Amino acid sequence: MSATSKPIPARMRGLNRAEICDVNFQEFVRDWRPHDGMGGPGTRPAAGEAILHGSALDARGFRELFESQLVSRHLDLMARVLRVQNKVFYTIGSSGHEGNAMVARLTRHTDPAFLHYRSGGFMAERFRKLPGMDPVMDSALSFAASKDDPASGGRHKVWGSKPLWVLPQTSTIASHLPKAFGTAIAIEQARRIGHQLPIPDDSIAICSFGDASSNHATAQTAFNAAAWTAYQKLPAPVLFVCEDNGIGISVKTPDGWVARNFAQRADLDYFAADGLDLAAGYGDVERAVEHCRRTRRPTFLHLRTTRIMGHAGTDFEIEWRSIEELCAVEATDPLLRSAAIALESGLMSKDEVLALYEDTRRKCFAAAEEADRRPRLSSLEEVMAPLAPYTPDAVKAEAGRVPAREARIKAFGGEAKLPEKQPARHLAIQINQALHDLFAKYPEALLFGEDVAQKGGVYTVTKGLQKAFSGRRVFNTLLDETVILGLAQGFANMGMLPLPEIQYLAYFHNAADQIRGEAASLQFFSNDQYRNPMVVRIASLGYQRGFGGHFHNDNSITALRDIPGLVVGCPSRGDDAATMLRTLAALAKVDGRVCAFLEPIALYMAKDLYAPGDGGWLTEYPAPDQAMPLGEGRVYPSSSKRRGDDDLVIFTFGNGVPMSLRAARAIEAKHQWKVRVVDLRWLVPLNEAFIREQAASARRILIVDEGRRSAGVGEGIITAIVEGGYGARPFRRVVGADTFTPLAGAAFLVIPSDEQIIAAADSLAA
Repeated sequence: MSATSKPIPARMRGLNRAEICDVNFQEFVRDWRPHDGMGGPGTRPAAGEAILHGSALDARGFRELFESQLVSRHLDLMARVLRVQNKVFYTIGSSGHEGNAMVARLTRHTDPAFLHYRSGGFMAERFRKLPGMDPVMDSALSFAASKDDPASGGRHKVWGSKPLWVLPQTSTIASHLPKAFGTAIAIEQARRIGHQLPIPDDSIAICSFGDASSNHATAQTAFNAAAWTAYQKLPAPVLFVCEDNGIGISVKTPDGWVARNFAQRADLDYFAADGLDLAAGYGDVERAVEHCRRTRRPTFLHLRTTRIMGHAGTDFEIEWRSIEELCAVEATDPLLRSAAIALESGLMSKDEVLALYEDTRRKCFAAAEEADRRPRLSSLEEVMAPLAPYTPDAVKAEAGRVPAREARIKAFGGEAKLPEKQPARHLAIQINQALHDLFAKYPEALLFGEDVAQKGGVYTVTKGLQKAFSGRRVFNTLLDETVILGLAQGFANMGMLPLPEIQYLAYFHNAADQIRGEAASLQFFSNDQYRNPMVVRIASLGYQRGFGGHFHNDNSITALRDIPGLVVGCPSRGDDAATMLRTLAALAKVDGRVCAFLEPIALYMAKDLYAPGDGGWLTEYPAPDQAMPLGEGRVYPSSSKRRGDDDLVIFTFGNGVPMSLRAARAIEAKHQWKVRVVDLRWLVPLNEAFIREQAASARRILIVDEGRRSAGVGEGIITAIVEGGYGARPFRRVVGADTFTPLAGAAFLVIPSDEQIIAAADSLAA
């Protein structure tokens, strides 16, 4: 018997589909009769006996999976009912996907799981892996946005659990696939570098998503990277679980598309399983999991599911799907098949099935009512607490901790070659020396990206690192920024310290969501239970004398400034770069922070400041126990001996620093002013107190910002000054134009220059 074996009553046509699915299940069980020729229910099978003849699933396993399916279903039904009472704040349900509980049962709770939002069955089943855990109450707290929610502390409805190794995901489509792949790579990489994993060495990474999401560019890049890795016979134990319900919100997936697209894909091993039938699908899921764990190859599990009750509580499918189509979909409800298996096998009677169904409903509603009584986040401080943790004393101590002397001597090739014993050098060299020091200090540090290994990067900044520390720690990746940042998250998840390189700032925008939507949000959405410590190095900014145009002269810093919780540093000289890198690494290690290190390309090789051959932009390597505190700027005082406030204070960063210093000398001579140049050094977060302190003793203010006029750093500086009460000071901005950077000499028409700084000072004098 199916849910469509009777005419559709008029009363049912206008009802909420959740109510109909609820009624369908109860009527199906009450009206159940054996199929023709099947006979009556079988003898109740023993716990270890197959639930149905030929099934790989035993009776005990079926009973527990069925219970997990019912928990998932009643959480969905509860959410739909209580949503209208403002007791629940999330209604994207798992109904039709409850078969993913099989994946949870057949994997371990120490297999890191990156789940999409229809994973109620998976979570209910994984909760069985550890005693004393309650999937119903934990889920209810999350639905209710209670700050007692153990997953996110009430910040989002997420499937997550620290003890169960489920890393919280939100709703960005497919953006979790690259970091799931990265985690699989990290599991294998740990053994190569002798790093102790927080999970067993033979763990696999699990990643679930929908059929529509499989088409997303971010998903495709993960599949490609996994196949690229397997093609080279390198391990990549990731289980991609495509839960194919045939539709993405309202856009249908063409029949057969997922199988056609993935079944014959080289180096991505394909398995298919029926997620609508526990007895039939269990063995196929088992084979896929076993294959992934044994072969360490990327594995694609195509799990057949369906979607009932709509995409979410606000999706009234009756408005855009025919009643006949809806009823046909509802007839494939996997809970109907599970009830039939329970009855056919003789494991349960009708009364037992219905009693379990109603008992589960009561538990879910009781938990929801209790969750509604629990406190919710009530202050901004509570909301933001896990976003950007910062423990200054611990960070300072870690940043100033010196690597073992023997490790440093080995890294640099001898006592006499230690960088502090060398003459003053330019920015690129000092970054390179600082990276050698960090690798000597942190044996778990990894550096990777395009061309970083043998070549040493496009600008040779990483030259010699692979030779000093081996290809296990310094290695090239495929040309894909999304994968590079996905790898970084995977390594971070497994307790390593990744230092990925993005070759140019313009290339970062291809993959910005891996930082904005994924890496930087993990601490927030996991209530600081999971962290993504990393230092992302990015060759950045302009002034390459017209070479390469926009893509090698990108000044779009605002894309980074808009990422909550991110730390962004931008040195302009070699000694600052070394001390800043030490602090960034310490922020990652101590507080789990995601950090970006913007390296001004045009200053990599700069040696002179005022005149050719003066060596004014060379610096000595700072002693290894010196580090730059987060937010600390550098002040270049006026050369004038006059007393009193400075006539002009120039705020700037990056390339603007040597430009402003040259301009300051000309301005002092021209106007007889005292001119102070302030290098902010830290762009996110801006040190507003420091900015106000410098503005307080200024007669005039000039902001030199190579970012664009409408989207740079200058707006933040001005805001800090005005809100600090110093807005009456005369000020000007010298900024980049609102355009992309062209080639050749035209490039200097759109970015600030020494002459523009001097002209702005002239206008302030007038």
